[in-house]
Amino acid sequence: MAKEIVNREENYSLWYNNLVIKADLAENSAVRGCMVIKPYGYAIWEKMQAQLDKMFKETGHVNAYFPLFIPKSFLSKEAEHVEGFAKECAVVTHHRLMANPDGPGVVVDPDAKLEEELVVRPTSETIIWNTYRNWIKSYRDLPILINQWANVVRWEMRTRLFLRTTEFLWQEGHTAHSTMEEAIEETNKMVNVYAKFARKYMAMPVIVGRKTESERFAGALDTLCIEALMQDGKALQAGTSHFLGQNFAKAFDVQFANKEGQLEYVWASSWGVSTRLMGALVMAHSDNNGLVLPPKLAPIHVVMVPIFKTEEEHSRVIEKMELLKTRLEKLNLSVKIDDRDNLRSGFKFAEWELKGVPVRVAMGPRDLENGTLEIARRDNLTKESREFEGTENHILSLLDDIQENIYAKALKFREESTINVDDYETFKQKIEEGGFLMCHWDGTSETETKIKEETKATIRCIPLDGPSPEEGKCIYSGNPSKGRVIFARAY
Repeated sequence: MAKEIVNREENYSLWYNNLVIKADLAENSAVRGCMVIKPYGYAIWEKMQAQLDKMFKETGHVNAYFPLFIPKSFLSKEAEHVEGFAKECAVVTHHRLMANPDGPGVVVDPDAKLEEELVVRPTSETIIWNTYRNWIKSYRDLPILINQWANVVRWEMRTRLFLRTTEFLWQEGHTAHSTMEEAIEETNKMVNVYAKFARKYMAMPVIVGRKTESERFAGALDTLCIEALMQDGKALQAGTSHFLGQNFAKAFDVQFANKEGQLEYVWASSWGVSTRLMGALVMAHSDNNGLVLPPKLAPIHVVMVPIFKTEEEHSRVIEKMELLKTRLEKLNLSVKIDDRDNLRSGFKFAEWELKGVPVRVAMGPRDLENGTLEIARRDNLTKESREFEGTENHILSLLDDIQENIYAKALKFREESTINVDDYETFKQKIEEGGFLMCHWDGTSETETKIKEETKATIRCIPLDGPSPEEGKCIYSGNPSKGRVIFARAY
């Protein structure tokens, strides 16, 4: 096989790293903890970005851009916020280098110290709310519904491509409202936009839920999330939406005159997803042959591999493939003919399997005689021979089937990996096996912390979709519980 990868069942972590690199998605850079997103990986991210951007605009949002650098004093204005991000901040202290007077190279110019140090953006609430103070004077200026596509820096100690890197790409929505109800409605609306994107486009089943107080975003009054289950039984937080209350408006003195002419503080939300979604896409669906990409996010929908011995056979096969390519492209499908003459067809098959292209077409001299071709599906590795005519409509239908099948497989895995647990001894045993454990919790941070310390499991969320809450007894303390929460070990 081209570029063999480590077996998933033997070493899931190494399998993931292997796959990201060998499928040409990304690689480690010269800067520790940072990554280079390669063209094939970036093409997938672009498709994610384009679809999300469309969904944001359909809900009334517009894009803007705010500075990469944030004055250090801004972060200290919201106490919980600075505490949440202080350990991850990269700080710029000087603005110039100079030749090293003691030898080769360069050193920091001691005379170029900044009057105020700047933090490299870990998230943009502070710089944006400082800006909103100039934009908002009256209720007529509200709501403000802005999204930003940007990079952020959080100085991580343990990094893994896409899942956790020092610099990553993301979008962050920041909205301002005249009432609490509007801001809460926005928070709910956007977490459901993320859920729809994950399910419909990533073919990844997610649970919409609420974070516990200890897991909330720093500076938020409430955090909603989408949680997904990866194939190794670990959870992955795939997106978050935060109700910020009036915390940032008060910190930056953002007030508006209401209809009665009285001053009120503005209400806020923020929400974001990042290139972590790329890691989720890889881990949720892929196998030991490589990536399995949902057609809606695949950079290439169909790859065609010609099989031939003579130049005449080659010419005739390519002519037929070009005809099919034209027909498929009229259906808005992305098609590639792999006509490299230095590689065997078997090597090409393996390479495109590794890259997760949903449909592969092969055609040789015998197919020309019979008016047929071979179609292979990446999701279940099945093949079929069929007549050439009408193939484009068959492939279009096949791609829809592949999208649905990938989702159904992931949903089946999650359902089989989700169990109710009602006592702590069983919990400690089952958490080692992975999956979502639905358990009663007494609602206290003390219990949550003890379970995390003893088992490394966290409360992923308090589910908002699914069965109605049922009362019971906490698995750890035995105290009354208002409903089950989802425990899991997580990335």
